Amino acid sequence: MDDIEKGFDQLLDMVEEMNRKSTPLLADVRKKAAALLEKMGRSTVPVVQRIGMTMVDRAKLDGKGEPYDAQYHPRKMIVLGKSEPAPYRPDDPGKKVTDQFCVLSDEGKFFEIMYSSDGMLLDSFLNPLTPDQVLDIYGLEVMFMLYRAMKDYLQDQKDLVDALGRVLDYIQA
Repeated sequence: MDDIEKGFDQLLDMVEEMNRKSTPLLADVRKKAAALLEKMGRSTVPVVQRIGMTMVDRAKLDGKGEPYDAQYHPRKMIVLGKSEPAPYRPDDPGKKVTDQFCVLSDEGKFFEIMYSSDGMLLDSFLNPLTPDQVLDIYGLEVMFMLYRAMKDYLQDQKDLVDALGRVLDYIQA
């Protein structure tokens, strides 16, 4: 057997060892995922207050289905995920859900925003969710999306500071 084959066999042994070590760690992380998600939500409140959007609560729809005279939820939110719509809203079983999103509010709380439309009016229901429910419905991708939103925000802030520094250098030159 040549050195390449020996090296490859050693590499395979190392991969197998890492798999044996990671399995119990992964199980432990999954048990604690809801607590981690809750802490991540609370920790990002200041950023959500700055970058969050105001989501439509209700609006009239014109002949083309475009909203106007919109009213908005009072809290800012960031969207973390989308799921298949539930058959009906918890607040009114007669309303079919057309779109359903997981959001994090500027208070660090998770919600499902459920939109319904009858062709003339678009309205929503803000359904509070526990971190466990978020993970059950939307999966671990929500954690990734929250992490990614914070990483992108940090990069945007870094780019802004760098650009402002270049402007000041130019002005002062």
